[in-house]
Amino acid sequence: MKRRAGEREKELKKKKLLEELGENRLPYLTPADADFHQLWKTKYSKLIFRKSDTIPEELHQTVQESFLTLREHNCFFQDLVRIKGKDFLTPVSRILIGKPGCTYKYLNTRLFTVPWPTERYDIKYCSPQIHDACKALMRLNDYLHIETVKALQGQNLFENKEIKDTSVIDRKQNFATSHTEQGSVSKDQSSLCVPEDDKSLENRTSYNLTLLNYMDPLQMLYLKQEPYFGMGNMAVSWHHDENLVERSAVAVYSYSCEDSAVQESNEQELKGRDPAVWHVGLKVAWDIETPGLAVPLHQGDIYLMLDDLNMTHQHCVLAGLSPRFSSTHRVADSSRGTLEYILGQCELALQNLQTDSDSMALSLKSLEAAVVKQGEEIHNEVEFEWLRQFWFQGKRYLKCTDWWLKPMAKLEEFWRKLEIMTSLVLSEVRKEQQIEEQRNETISCFLLILKERQKLRKEWRARSLGSS
Repeated sequence: MKRRAGEREKELKKKKLLEELGENRLPYLTPADADFHQLWKTKYSKLIFRKSDTIPEELHQTVQESFLTLREHNCFFQDLVRIKGKDFLTPVSRILIGKPGCTYKYLNTRLFTVPWPTERYDIKYCSPQIHDACKALMRLNDYLHIETVKALQGQNLFENKEIKDTSVIDRKQNFATSHTEQGSVSKDQSSLCVPEDDKSLENRTSYNLTLLNYMDPLQMLYLKQEPYFGMGNMAVSWHHDENLVERSAVAVYSYSCEDSAVQESNEQELKGRDPAVWHVGLKVAWDIETPGLAVPLHQGDIYLMLDDLNMTHQHCVLAGLSPRFSSTHRVADSSRGTLEYILGQCELALQNLQTDSDSMALSLKSLEAAVVKQGEEIHNEVEFEWLRQFWFQGKRYLKCTDWWLKPMAKLEEFWRKLEIMTSLVLSEVRKEQQIEEQRNETISCFLLILKERQKLRKEWRARSLGSS
């Protein structure tokens, strides 16, 4: 219910913003505009840019080879996401790679990590090449973690210092140098970085997974047009990244497969961004006063979104003409999204199930409303947030590894016991020897959860039929 209320609120804000705009379009700046640097410094200073030539060449090589390997092994998939009660295939194809047992949920779809090589975990990959690709992305993850810590420390150092005014320079002169080196924060931006201890810094920069994206724009029949600024084709619409640790950073490595077939336009002849080149677009969330920003992305460039930028601003990805990969590293909120968490929840629920030592008959220890409610809510969580999410996506993960099969078998075993517990509750509440008040309270909360389960099963059945 909370999620749906949030979706409605976003739709209302979007509708209001478009109504205010009417036929007009908001202004936005690119590196070709005179005020680009000043706008970045004052309104978007928590966006940090690293040009490809500042990154070790050996890292470029292994990461870019890993992208191509995963594509050759057909490991990228379009996700069937759910928006306002309807299913849509994403234009971008994706794969999630990260710590074993981690998941990432966006637009009501839970993705499960292909685990990168990790000590004490027995991970069997379908080929040595996939192993090497996952290892390369783990190395990139470590590199980006270090770079993000440096950037945040730089922002804290320069927090209250004056920023020297510099002239706007084009890409060849490295338009983003001041942002990558100074890491300064303007008081005009929504909030400032504040000094923090090492533990807090570590928690907000320790990326535990990366969502890889791939799209070839020339193979797409249709791409949505950017609605507020007239920036052109969008590969990914305006959004905040979901389900992340609060104020955690996001790091993105971009690799567009540029070749002689895709020529950049002459920037002097263009009004706005070059449609042949991929860009990241940024805007202050639900704001019609501040111009947007369109930053070109070339082969091997990196950008970081620091601190609360992901909350106060929205970003989109603007398509160029060439195929593009990206690796988007995140600190996913692991409070409810790890295998360890859901196994712990199952064990918690099953504490209310007991076996008679003589007859081996199963029974419930307690019929208190709170205990029954907890067990049945966990039942729903296992079924709809884990088992159905995993199997709905088919056998996609088997392209890389069979690592998730054993945990899913374990969860299915727990789910069958939870089904038995539901039957036992039904059996017990029919008996009349219970205290009526307690019985009514148990029935009341129990029926609400059963109704929700029935509704969700119908929805998932409809989704399964629709996607088959």
